[in-house]
Amino acid sequence: MHEPPRLPGGGFAAWSRDRLAVARRGADECGDVWQLESGVYVAATARVCEAVLRRAQDFRKLSSPLFPPLKRAGGAQMPEEWVHARAARMRGLRPQAVAARIGEIAPGTARFAEQWPPDRDVEILPVVRPVLAEIGVRYLFSEDAPALLPFAWQLFVAREVLVRPTHWVWPRWVPTPARRFRTRRQVAFTNALRSIVRRRRSSGRLGDDVLGQMLRPSSRYGPLSEEVILDTLPGITVATFETPTRAAAWILLHLARYTQAADRVAAEAALLPADPATTTSTHLDNLQYTQALVREVLRLHPPSWLLTRRAPRRTQLADYTIDAGSTVLVCPYTAHRDAREHPEPDRFRPERWLDDPDSSSRPGVFLGFGTGPHGCEGAALAMAMLTLMTAQTARRYHLSELPGAEPGYRLTTFEGLATAGLHLRATLRG
Repeated sequence: MHEPPRLPGGGFAAWSRDRLAVARRGADECGDVWQLESGVYVAATARVCEAVLRRAQDFRKLSSPLFPPLKRAGGAQMPEEWVHARAARMRGLRPQAVAARIGEIAPGTARFAEQWPPDRDVEILPVVRPVLAEIGVRYLFSEDAPALLPFAWQLFVAREVLVRPTHWVWPRWVPTPARRFRTRRQVAFTNALRSIVRRRRSSGRLGDDVLGQMLRPSSRYGPLSEEVILDTLPGITVATFETPTRAAAWILLHLARYTQAADRVAAEAALLPADPATTTSTHLDNLQYTQALVREVLRLHPPSWLLTRRAPRRTQLADYTIDAGSTVLVCPYTAHRDAREHPEPDRFRPERWLDDPDSSSRPGVFLGFGTGPHGCEGAALAMAMLTLMTAQTARRYHLSELPGAEPGYRLTTFEGLATAGLHLRATLRG
């Protein structure tokens, strides 16, 4: 075993100047693993990134949630309860559960297309985010979504305040203004959710949504405590629309830039039912090119381009020695541009997923939603939302970028790629 190569002129100073360019340069010059600075390594290629994410005991996910459990008199919950909570959520988020509820997801994506003002320059993120928030919150909480949506939106605002770049890094126990604001918003969401949880339990009508799945006792663990339910739902609530919003903006930008691809999506979407509520998983499965386009955009612009792991003990990675306590940054952005897995890796070519439909199952080929024990719980829901939104938009509109200097947006990078300031124009087809 030996040390990974160090990126010449690297370190956090260069990294912060242009993270994406430095990450790509490191992958090109140093290969599978490279050292950013002492104790900080970057896993850059497809199979190595996959290995880090799957070896959860050797490379642990840092426990730093944006919405940590609220402090209560009863003390902290047991780890087994968190395992039970995740399993309960997954019963409502697994692909089979999402497929059964496509008819509830599709109407929101159709409303997005119908409400887009044609022949006007529209900033994309503020338009997409409320639509996906409504779809995501409704998927989690069904008929109780309208009561929770305002509180969910305030959780998102708190998240944006927390991740805002700052020159100061405070210990987690310091009650900064941003953290106090987060706690107030989290308490408000929790109080609103608490009354819903108690009403459902007392009535016996638990519901078939994700919250209903969490309220059902399991044969192994019994019922989840109210505190665990309340503490684990704020994060997943924001995640159902925050990450897909960033992805949707990139997808819409590619529909504007690649008109032939957009026309092909529109042709597929023409076969969707006139009443979106009657859309089924079969209709979704038939949108094969649309799904390939979504996957290709997420390959080029993964919603989370950088994932952080910590090595609890000395270990080996791709023939390199990683010391205990080291940080390993997993970079799906460069993994997705590994020419060994993706010929012409910088080229936008949705057909690659149709030419080799089994390619996504190969290690490291697609890490758009992570993989392994800490892969994104809502991956199936996000893909359904994004595919249907892409189809409905392309069926109704031609999209175009505004004239002027390229690019017409600002790229923000807090472990995710967001097209801040992106404006597009929609013109009705036919």
